[in-house]
Amino acid sequence: MAELSKLALPDFLYGTAWKEGRTAGLVEQALRAGFRGIDTANQRRHYFEAGVGEGLAAAYRAGIVKREELFLQTKFTYRPGQDHRLPYDATASYATQVAQSLASSLEHLGAERVDSFVLHGPASHHGWSEADGEVWEAMKNERDRGRARLLGVSNVSLAHLEQMMAAQREAPAFVQNRCFAHLGWDRGVREFCRRHKITYQGFSLLTANLELVHHPALAGMAQSLGATPEQVVFAFARAIGILPLIGTSRAQHMQEDLASVSIKLPAEVVRALEGVAR
Repeated sequence: MAELSKLALPDFLYGTAWKEGRTAGLVEQALRAGFRGIDTANQRRHYFEAGVGEGLAAAYRAGIVKREELFLQTKFTYRPGQDHRLPYDATASYATQVAQSLASSLEHLGAERVDSFVLHGPASHHGWSEADGEVWEAMKNERDRGRARLLGVSNVSLAHLEQMMAAQREAPAFVQNRCFAHLGWDRGVREFCRRHKITYQGFSLLTANLELVHHPALAGMAQSLGATPEQVVFAFARAIGILPLIGTSRAQHMQEDLASVSIKLPAEVVRALEGVAR
């Protein structure tokens, strides 16, 4: 992971899913607020990646940020996760599909390379497949060509990761998963990532845990710290090694989320939140 050690990771990733026509404006707004990590995917079903590029271009023109100051992440999505607006030839080999998808992403984003190229999800819920191995090798080839700095996987189980390591003999730089408090904040996968020096990106930290976010006990913790419950969740996530991915469309929430970086939680609060599942 020598490349990762030279790459400054942002405090947050700004997620761009489900924003459609608002995508460009929200990306520019997020950059103005101070976000320096942008997460997208070449999956028109849920993302408008070209709109992300429009927002980036507007921010560059306005002098808000330079490309080299950003962490840009996109994804390759299998055919079943797409709608009819495909970024590749579905009849082509996986290697060709991966190359076409990334080429299209680079065009959308106005970039020569992305900082992270992620497999959006394995082909099967039941394990790491031959198709996944073929796609991963194609992604490695794109990285070796200089079109991506690092590689990752998303929506994976611990079994996926263990089988992947056995088959591919190379750990991803990033794992991105939905994170549920009642399931121990994905403890098994996080522990795997810790052992293998993988950066764990957690999404849906709020929306997957609304019962916790709205719980009176968390409100009391937040009040004692002079913070919002959402800020406490994000501060907790960082304390246990999670790089948070958020997708708020509200300017105030963007500012509040970023401000949570300065919150240092007492050890007993971290223990209490990590023990929610128990």
